[in-house]
Amino acid sequence: MSARLAVVSDIHGNLPALVAVSADIQRFGVERVVDLGDSLSGPLWPAETAQFLRDRGWPALAGNHERQLLACARERGGPSDQFAFEAVSPGVREWLAARPATMWTGEGILACHGTPASDDTYLLETVDANVGGGLRAATREEAGARLSGVAARLVLCGHSHVPRLVRLDDGRLVLNPGSVGVPAYEDDAGVRHVVANGSPHARYAIVDLGPDDVEVVQRLVAYPWWEAVERARRNGREDYCRWLTGWP
Repeated sequence: MSARLAVVSDIHGNLPALVAVSADIQRFGVERVVDLGDSLSGPLWPAETAQFLRDRGWPALAGNHERQLLACARERGGPSDQFAFEAVSPGVREWLAARPATMWTGEGILACHGTPASDDTYLLETVDANVGGGLRAATREEAGARLSGVAARLVLCGHSHVPRLVRLDDGRLVLNPGSVGVPAYEDDAGVRHVVANGSPHARYAIVDLGPDDVEVVQRLVAYPWWEAVERARRNGREDYCRWLTGWP
């Protein structure tokens, strides 16, 4: 008998995308959902997204943007984190602070945001100044080294917003479901790099874990992305408007 779960990540306060993904999950009859973090940060609907997620009670991780949002209590953060920090209540901040960095979901599945050791390190990508866009797919050796000592059948990760499934040399599988809320972005961490998935669709994955194999369906869900673009524009973030289309 297989275990089925949906995996969402990097919602970034995009409520219309999250609502569409949630409806799609229900359409497939999936009852278990895990959220890999970066749920609220961004110039969209952080408070409303928090309420939606709290009502559902999905197990959820803290990503780098949960950590950065909470750090805004000590000093002003980046525009996405600061916007979300100011938009949400102290109760929501406490809810975020209670999230773990990693989680075993059962059936030999380990969930993390970036890698098990770092919420802001890519697991299946490598920042590389020698390639166009500054980012490339990690080699199996690189990904395996980032999972050294992790005895999991399946590792779930987010952070890069790039949907990807990789089988390592030792048979372990690593899945990134992509981003529910933001299909493109630019980042200056390490080396300036760009992610561009090429369309505005919300992304998530459905996993069926059987006794001998794993089946993964990567879902791309249409939603009224232009509403998110308008919201970002009203909040002064033209960069986000571009990213929401899937292009930097």
